[in-house]
Amino acid sequence: MRLAAIRLYPVKSCRAHSREEALVEPWGLAGDRRWMIVDRDNRFVTQREEPRLATIDVVAGPEGVELRRGDRSVFIATPGPDAPRQIVTVWRSAVPARIGAATLEPLLGRDLRLAYMDDPKARTVDPEYGRPEDRVSFADGFPLLLASESSLQDLNARMPAPLPMDRFRPSIVVAGAPPWAEDFWRRIRIGEAVFRIVKPCARCIVTTTDQTTGERGGPGGEPLRTLARFRRRGSEVFFAQNLIPDAPGTIRVGDKVEVLDQAVSANWVA
Repeated sequence: MRLAAIRLYPVKSCRAHSREEALVEPWGLAGDRRWMIVDRDNRFVTQREEPRLATIDVVAGPEGVELRRGDRSVFIATPGPDAPRQIVTVWRSAVPARIGAATLEPLLGRDLRLAYMDDPKARTVDPEYGRPEDRVSFADGFPLLLASESSLQDLNARMPAPLPMDRFRPSIVVAGAPPWAEDFWRRIRIGEAVFRIVKPCARCIVTTTDQTTGERGGPGGEPLRTLARFRRRGSEVFFAQNLIPDAPGTIRVGDKVEVLDQAVSANWVA
């Protein structure tokens, strides 16, 4: 098995950037989702309510980020240490962050702004699945998301039309594993980094959003309809696995993926 792709999301819910290598930090890939779009109440905004975010490309640098949509762009400078911290919310987490001065109204027609997580130790993972010292950026719940090429191939074979991997917005993609083998993994090594696989990822309406055009929906609400036929527990359906780094380090496309520990039963089955 090998690492087939690395995908970085500088701004939560905007377009991914492919990388040939990346540094794994305790809270995720370096530079991944340290920025997040918030509304006037400092509540997070994602593709769940704004599918147009899929059409926003991001150019990130030490001085800030430039967001581009079509022929329009907005630059948001990284807030300095003198900028006041405000509390922003992402799901059930209340996180201190610094808010950029510029509005995203030229791109989306809404007075949205960018929050910057200057302290990557500020947010803990869900204590039900993590340890007290585990941290996460503005990602939904865990530092990284792993998906398997062969599992997507199996899913696509069950659907009316295939979908690309970007619908699932993974951090890392592995190749060469049997379909759904990742359900049984508990610890893996990729390059210099070691990860815990802590829980499967419950999927939402974002998977029905074309990540190129931002258009929502498709025949039969795929892939959620098909996942519900064979990857369902209660009201949730699952694809891909959430990871927490145990040993940070550099990973590179082509690195060997080694399973260090696995279970006899799949982790999404009740």
